[in-house]
Amino acid sequence: MLTILGFATIAVFLIVTLSGRVSVLVALVLIPLIAGLIGGFGAEIGPMMVDGITRVAPTGIMIMFAVLFFGLMLGTGIFYPMILGLARLIKGDPVRLCLVTAALAMLVSLDGDGATTFLITVTAMLPVHKALKMNPVVLPGVVALSAGVMNLLPWGGPTARVMSVMSADSAQVFHPLIPAMIAGILWVFVAAALIGYGERRRLGIDTELDATKLVVTTDPADEGALRPRLFWFNVALTLAVLVVLFMHILPLGPIFIIAFCIALVVNYRSWEEQKARLVAHADSVVIVTSMIFAAGIFTGILSGTGMIDAMAQGFVAIMPEKFSGALPQIVALASMPLSLAFTPDAFYFGILPVLTSGGAAMGLDQLDIARSALMGQMTTGFPLSPLTASTFILIGLSGVSLGAHQKFVFKWAFMTTIVMTVVASLTGAI
Repeated sequence: MLTILGFATIAVFLIVTLSGRVSVLVALVLIPLIAGLIGGFGAEIGPMMVDGITRVAPTGIMIMFAVLFFGLMLGTGIFYPMILGLARLIKGDPVRLCLVTAALAMLVSLDGDGATTFLITVTAMLPVHKALKMNPVVLPGVVALSAGVMNLLPWGGPTARVMSVMSADSAQVFHPLIPAMIAGILWVFVAAALIGYGERRRLGIDTELDATKLVVTTDPADEGALRPRLFWFNVALTLAVLVVLFMHILPLGPIFIIAFCIALVVNYRSWEEQKARLVAHADSVVIVTSMIFAAGIFTGILSGTGMIDAMAQGFVAIMPEKFSGALPQIVALASMPLSLAFTPDAFYFGILPVLTSGGAAMGLDQLDIARSALMGQMTTGFPLSPLTASTFILIGLSGVSLGAHQKFVFKWAFMTTIVMTVVASLTGAI
């Protein structure tokens, strides 16, 4: 009974989220709630929901203040001189242009928001790409590769979802993947160079291009937030945050809470200015954090009712034993193409719990399987997926079709997944 009810819950969740008829937030709460009532767990559902919310609370807090901090840093104009400096390095060379584009996209991706990355990077680099007469698919392709690998960061969507579902922290989920992520970053630069060499053979080098005359600005609508006089303070604060993050001195939540409060009070002295910065980022904060807590309810009910365990047993029954030892690698390699078919919420909240529980029943580490999914599922795969709105921002700003974009970048993105999977396997992360 529980096995059937569990798979039915997952199926209904996937159907309604993929159809777009019901918001993911509503589906995460109401569908497991109805399933729990059907299963006869009415009196116990409340405590299950509270337990699920409690488990994801640290992740929700961390995500909220990470978005606020990096959003604040972007608003101060911290990246403007960096963008101009990168533009000066191009010197009319398509190879340099592709490498600079990749570097800029990775830099801006530190805020964990794909839409922001695409808006800033494409806006900054599109005039240069047009001036050099680059193939239109190159800019969105290189940006997609860079943003994809950077989406592994703990405050990015996929890793945050894994931490929520697994009730784990970044030390358990993200830190073992750092070598694989570094390998992915290096591969992206290799891929960008190869793409650039192809364009150099086609176009040559335009030695007369003066990149300093190209318009490279922040969002004109947000000019009041710029703080050029505090540039070096903001750079130092951001670097300090990154150092503390990777040295594990404090948990992620407190790091971002402290950093955000310092940045807010130093950059914006009056309450009116501080309130304006909070309001500017309210939409993204509310959307992300509400989804995290709704996910806690979803996993809390499925776990508390025993549906996940029942589904895991059913999963074990159909998995050929000879493939069980390679399950993490299978999940890793399949995860990138699956981004084209499953939204991150549908996969991480619907499919991943079944895979991890089934793997555990086979004697595998659940976290190994969870980390495997991050090798491609809405990391390297998200900038190609028609299921994410940011993909359409990327191709819309670049002026290319989704089909042309996917055809050009798929092989490069899948190779990123392969590189990271190999390194993660060698280092024992999966």
